[in-house]
Amino acid sequence: MSRYAPRIHTDPAAIAALEALLPQLHGQTQVELTLDDGSRLLGTVAVQPTLQQYRDADEHEGSNGQLRLDDLDTPVQQHLIWLDQIRAIRQLPYRE
Repeated sequence: MSRYAPRIHTDPAAIAALEALLPQLHGQTQVELTLDDGSRLLGTVAVQPTLQQYRDADEHEGSNGQLRLDDLDTPVQQHLIWLDQIRAIRQLPYRE
């Protein structure tokens, strides 16, 4: 069974932009993300995301990926973020 995403990408430049995010999102890295709506999230990357193939609502196939981010202040709260929602990543100094 195929997985679905709200947005998929087939343009090589868009896919390259998503791939450029991956080295900044290693597992257990603490980051501040700025999302496309201007909101910010602070958290710890649970597992480094990967690009995968998804289908959209019209059954077109393309690339996207999901990041699981454990909230920095409330680690039991998890955020699932589509990679194409991320506009900026800032590495944070590690704190326990």
